[in-house]
Amino acid sequence: MSKRKTQKLLEVELEQIQKTSKLGFNLKVTWTPVTHNRLSGEVKSGMIFIYESEEGEALKTLRHEFIDYCICQAIEPYKKVTNRLIKMINEDAYKRKEKIVEALTQLIIG
Repeated sequence: MSKRKTQKLLEVELEQIQKTSKLGFNLKVTWTPVTHNRLSGEVKSGMIFIYESEEGEALKTLRHEFIDYCICQAIEPYKKVTNRLIKMINEDAYKRKEKIVEALTQLIIG
């Protein structure tokens, strides 16, 4: 199948998935077949990149990447809160460590 035909097939499939799920309307798809790539596809900046060269695998990858993107959107708030909490704990731990280092330095210096 030609590149243009496969690209169009993926676009139509994405539109159908978006209409059915009522999700991911900001996403677009581009078919960039790459042989010997460790990734079958990925989503970057609102674009689903499909690297599979075989049409059936490309469609399967499109569905996979769409679902993965939607799930990641659902858990994003938890990631943000968790990362903020980790940052706060790290800052607190650093301040405590510095306080102990300063106290021990004064103890040694006298």
